[in-house]
Amino acid sequence: MIKLIASDVDGTLIKDSTPDLYPEMVDTIRKLKEKGILFCAASGRQYASLKNVFREVADDIAYIAENGAHIRYMHQNISVTPMKREHIEGIMEMLRPYYGECETIISTVNGSLVESKNQEFIDLLTFGYRNQIRQVKDVLKEEEEIIKIAVYRKGSIRELGERCFIPAWTDRVKACMAGEEWVDFMDKSVDKGEGLKILENYLGIGREETMAFGDNNNDIGMMRAAGVSYAVDNAVEEVKEAAGHVCPGWSKKGVCQIINKEIFL
Repeated sequence: MIKLIASDVDGTLIKDSTPDLYPEMVDTIRKLKEKGILFCAASGRQYASLKNVFREVADDIAYIAENGAHIRYMHQNISVTPMKREHIEGIMEMLRPYYGECETIISTVNGSLVESKNQEFIDLLTFGYRNQIRQVKDVLKEEEEIIKIAVYRKGSIRELGERCFIPAWTDRVKACMAGEEWVDFMDKSVDKGEGLKILENYLGIGREETMAFGDNNNDIGMMRAAGVSYAVDNAVEEVKEAAGHVCPGWSKKGVCQIINKEIFL
């Protein structure tokens, strides 16, 4: 019997960079709770952004935020994994020459730090993702503990990310595509799949009692950590290969379709 359902958000559950969850999914999460099944939002987004997306059921779900660097349930931090200082400094040194072409956002448990003055990017973070952000001159001079660095390029960052950014750091940190426009850097131990295992252990739920949905490279670990896994039809091939099944994408509300078919019918 399924007791935990984890889903990626952008590109899987809803359109990338959008702030709202559709009403049918809100109703489905409420029905899951009535049945004793916990829903978990698993995303590269920060906790505040996820809480806004799921605002109508915010207290009824669990959160694997920042790709697993920040796990939260019932108003408590279950796990927080900071990055090493030398890695933060090295990644920022690599990314800063690309300012103008790319933008960065640096995550902490209490929100995100941004060096950019690009108003279009600030508006995307503020009104698209609904992030809590604070603009600073130099993130390396801030005292807050950093749990993730993300670099953004409007349209697509895939070629630059897969050719340059990811190979430069893949042996020292977890570096991965997190949507077509984002590359994420976290501590080497951080992964949505590891985050799902932490939540499973915390709740006393087995792998065979867990269902997961995803679309991009940062979801591969989660596909493997769940007994039942679905890649949406718009997912990259690596995710489809890791998943047990393929289902309709966000435009057809595929996650909601599958949950209602497999859990309630």
